[in-house]
Amino acid sequence: MELNAAFALALKDLRMRRKLTHHSFFGGTSRAYMTLLEKGTRCPTIAKIEDLSAVLDIHPVSLLVECYLRKNPDEDLKCILERVKEDLAFDLSSSHTDK
Repeated sequence: MELNAAFALALKDLRMRRKLTHHSFFGGTSRAYMTLLEKGTRCPTIAKIEDLSAVLDIHPVSLLVECYLRKNPDEDLKCILERVKEDLAFDLSSSHTDK
């Protein structure tokens, strides 16, 4: 499945599971833009994903994970989360910090 289509399905499904209408997103997202996102004809920015997630009352990563679960149906949540955990793991003693 194409990424925009997967995002569209994930967004619409999460919105419907929470019983939210397009109107629930007013103030940060127009109804017309929500329709375009849910049709997969627009690609949101990271800031917009954060805005949408706030209205959905979920972490932005949850929206992205839902998207990738739809894009790659053979992958499961446990595998994705394990991969993220490995990708973000680092040794605190060797990390670089700004001083």
